[in-house]
Amino acid sequence: AGAAPAAPVADAAPAAAKGKTIDSPTVGTFYPSPSPDDPPFVSVGDEVKADTVVCLVEAMKVFNQIPADVSGTIAEVLVKSGDAVEYGTPLFRLA
Repeated sequence: AGAAPAAPVADAAPAAAKGKTIDSPTVGTFYPSPSPDDPPFVSVGDEVKADTVVCLVEAMKVFNQIPADVSGTIAEVLVKSGDAVEYGTPLFRLA
């Protein structure tokens, strides 16, 4: 029984080591673009800097622009448009 819980932990560690994540600074609804007809703020392969706006998180009808707060290359978008996010929810993984 002791070996089974260790396997998921071992699997999670390499994923975390692959790169930093950009996490939600607030609770709300994730939107990757300014409007449904616009392209996303960032896509996989895009370079971001700390002040690059990567998405919007809407809370109580207020759309908050979320900066990357780190520099790197977007490797993966971890949430979908319209997903509810919590404080600390990883939104993007960086390469």
